[in-house]
Amino acid sequence: MSAAPLVGYSSSGSEDEDEAEAEAGAQARPGAGGCRRAQSPLPSQRLPVPDSVLHMFLDTEEEPEDDREKHGGRVRTFPHERGNWATHVYVPYETGEEFLGLLDVLLPHAQTYVPRLVQMEAFHLSLSQSVVLRHHWILPFVQALKDRVASFQRFFFTANRVKIYTNQEKTRTFVGLEVTSGHAQFLDLVSEVDRVMEEFDLTTFYQDPSFHVSLAWCVGDARLQLEGRCLRELQNIVDEFEDPEMVLRALVEQVRCKSGNKFFSLPLK
Repeated sequence: MSAAPLVGYSSSGSEDEDEAEAEAGAQARPGAGGCRRAQSPLPSQRLPVPDSVLHMFLDTEEEPEDDREKHGGRVRTFPHERGNWATHVYVPYETGEEFLGLLDVLLPHAQTYVPRLVQMEAFHLSLSQSVVLRHHWILPFVQALKDRVASFQRFFFTANRVKIYTNQEKTRTFVGLEVTSGHAQFLDLVSEVDRVMEEFDLTTFYQDPSFHVSLAWCVGDARLQLEGRCLRELQNIVDEFEDPEMVLRALVEQVRCKSGNKFFSLPLK
């Protein structure tokens, strides 16, 4: 079974500090052109900077997080650059007790084949690849998304087919549940998201997407261990779980956009 690609995630920030430091360095360089006036130097006394100035830019930047040890050894899909914000559009997947109960059975069984698998911290279905936005384009981008999905009707979907995925670089492997009903509605949503991507000259979604909810992940390409016998056993667990059609059925009520450390919720009609 071929593995479908997933999006990657990365952090972002602003390049304003770098530019400010360069300018400050040029101004502080003694004897860099101009004539020296024959006068006594002024006393070296710094005026206090008002708190309003010190704190006015605290909400405009996000510090880069490049330590792989802090995020499970994941590798960036693209390098961090100040002013570039990793952006991702998706549908959140709200979990219930029954879903978590199923996951409590699935994950330990998968870990008998790949012990390094870990459960996802949150669950979602991707509607875009991970793209890069400049900071000043975030709000216009989100507003364009909101306009596109505002008239879109809410809908139910079911994800109950176990499938193994990797990201494009084959540096991470995921165990997921593929959508088996609601696929057409997700395609319509992606069509609207893709139009916004094209407006901002960004990469659109995959041509033949496999909409799914990722349940667990690990570093590296673990398809050889997880596909085949393991995959069949995981599917049997899902099929034999009590009322899997209802447990794995969910309502799409909103689209979300994550850009850097900021989240935006876009409700459907």
